[in-house]
Amino acid sequence: MSIPETVPECARRLRSVIREASAGLIDREVLIDVLVLAAVAGEHVLVLGPPGTAKSEAVRRVANALGGRYFEYLLGRFTEPSELFGPVNLLKLREGLVETDTGGMLPEAEVAFLDEIFQGSTAILNTLLGLLNERVFIRGHTRLKVPLRLCVGASNALPTDESLAAFADRFLLRVFVEPVSDPSLEELLTAGWRVSAQQPRAPSSSSLASLDELAAAARAVNMDGTVPVLAEAVRKLRAGGTFLSDRRLVRAQRLIAAAAALDGRTRATIADLWPLVYVMPTAESQSTARNLLGRLLSESDSSILQSAADEASRGPEIRARRLVTFAETALGDGGTSAPDQPIRDDAWRLKVEALLRDIDAGFAPEARSPELTAVRERLRDALPATPNHLT
Repeated sequence: MSIPETVPECARRLRSVIREASAGLIDREVLIDVLVLAAVAGEHVLVLGPPGTAKSEAVRRVANALGGRYFEYLLGRFTEPSELFGPVNLLKLREGLVETDTGGMLPEAEVAFLDEIFQGSTAILNTLLGLLNERVFIRGHTRLKVPLRLCVGASNALPTDESLAAFADRFLLRVFVEPVSDPSLEELLTAGWRVSAQQPRAPSSSSLASLDELAAAARAVNMDGTVPVLAEAVRKLRAGGTFLSDRRLVRAQRLIAAAAALDGRTRATIADLWPLVYVMPTAESQSTARNLLGRLLSESDSSILQSAADEASRGPEIRARRLVTFAETALGDGGTSAPDQPIRDDAWRLKVEALLRDIDAGFAPEARSPELTAVRERLRDALPATPNHLT
């Protein structure tokens, strides 16, 4: 079976959506790639990280670029269900019917972002379960099929309460974000200033049509060839003490199929297994999966979602290369500071110290590549002997 001629064009259109949504967002390319993958697969994403790390901005941009109806809300302990789903229709209530006016609310959204999602009450979370899983909104006498393509939940951390952890399991993909690293601060400030002066583009309904066509292509992908490889990967994870629920494992196949469809394949291959990393529920288990499945993940490939595929398969290697590049740039600048420029000297020293902290925090000595080890020594040797000197 050949892939429809229009599918590659739809994939290229989504690639432009990704580029547009990523513009000016530093170190958030992986998040945006994962959001697009989830939208094609019909799954949902949980984003975990501290406030102010552009989680909501990334979702807004993807929604705007796709052109879908968008709903966003910050949940709190006292959030009422009507704030998300709509108020009760008072006219119907007089007739003895409990119906909800859903106009402009979550049940009518195609892309949704729910911040601090675990703050929601039991009534809200129970209603969300049906909405997320079955794409059905049920409240009182109201029962609606919802058009939701993608829901993104965000929180500072994973919940420890078992009931909330069960709800979190409905979000198949997990992305862990951190503040932009010290070496990228200038890039962040420059890009942020430029973006603040730009007007957002009008949504494009053609992008949403492309998403639907790719979703249909993903549902038709032949998964037979990846089943033995996926089973082997799960056995390796279990042998290493890392487990996935049966539900997450089965649904992970939808992500693999979506990755294949986005790359124009009608049969999934080992190159499409990289989404399995983002199915792992914790940052630690994602790191473990990269280590245990290194051979399988080394064949990962995606022309459309390259950032996410690279991070899944070669995340530490890519981060090490970036640090080496930043360090070499800083070392090149180090000799240009004249003794009568104390402000520039201080700025350079702070940059070098930050690079040393990033290297030491991100890589244990035994995990550093020869290039990273060598450049760390050069940074340490170049740093003037001051009370702030890192050893």
